Amino acid sequence: MPAPPVAVVGLGQLGGSLAAALVAGGRQVAGWDVDPAARAAAAARGVSITRELGGVVVLAVPLPAMAGALEGLTVDPDATITDLGSVKAPVLGALGATYGGRFVGGHPMCGTERSGHGATDPALFAGARWALCLEPGTELPRWLRVAEVALAVGAEVVPVTAAEHDDAVAAVSHVSHLLAAALAAAAGEAGPTALALAAGSFRDGTRVAGSDPAFVTAMVEGNAGPTAAALDRVRAQLGRPWPELVAAGHAVATRPVARETVRVPVDRAALLALGRQGGAVTRRLAAFVEGWVPARG
Repeated sequence: MPAPPVAVVGLGQLGGSLAAALVAGGRQVAGWDVDPAARAAAAARGVSITRELGGVVVLAVPLPAMAGALEGLTVDPDATITDLGSVKAPVLGALGATYGGRFVGGHPMCGTERSGHGATDPALFAGARWALCLEPGTELPRWLRVAEVALAVGAEVVPVTAAEHDDAVAAVSHVSHLLAAALAAAAGEAGPTALALAAGSFRDGTRVAGSDPAFVTAMVEGNAGPTAAALDRVRAQLGRPWPELVAAGHAVATRPVARETVRVPVDRAALLALGRQGGAVTRRLAAFVEGWVPARG
């Protein structure tokens, strides 16, 4: 069967990059953005600008705008709806009631501190992990359609539930933004000499502090419970003896990354088991998917 068309609502960094990557791969892509400049930039890359959307409809808008992103647009009643939001439970609550099993929550773990259509990069998703939510009511064929979009742009798909996603990204993303902001603010208080001497470790530790503050605030407040719990774990780590803390962090950062190739059936339980092992899907094979899990031993 031919791949369904993709329609992207929101043509900033993530949405614009997704549309550009799909067009480069020969996929039929439509798009819409409230910003005329974003529409013009996407059209120049081969995106068909329209308010009529079908196939796989991707919402690539800020979290506060997610619930109303499709207002004023004509959406095919059989379209599959997905999103790129950095928090999943609130989006599922906002869109799941309207679209039911047609909605598949998603979150590609990529992007930079830049934003807007000027930050478009068709290679943005290459090698990235893309979380895709499998809730009890998610229609599996629609999940696979969205997974195939992610795979088409070079991402690896991690099957999760919305709750699992939000707990995980609180630990590895949302707290990172708060710690980067705290490190930058504390260095600022240390004075101009400290900032003049800042080098690679400070730059790496504070890079995401340059992100749009409104975006970061919406993200951490939208995932407040898991983020607060993850931040408590960081505070507990900082209370350990420093040599012990340094050794523990080094062990995690330098852990082996060998992979074991696996095939699992297209089944909700099997797919979620793959994600819970820390693995990802890399290819669709009829009634199976191929992927990997961390190597044993």
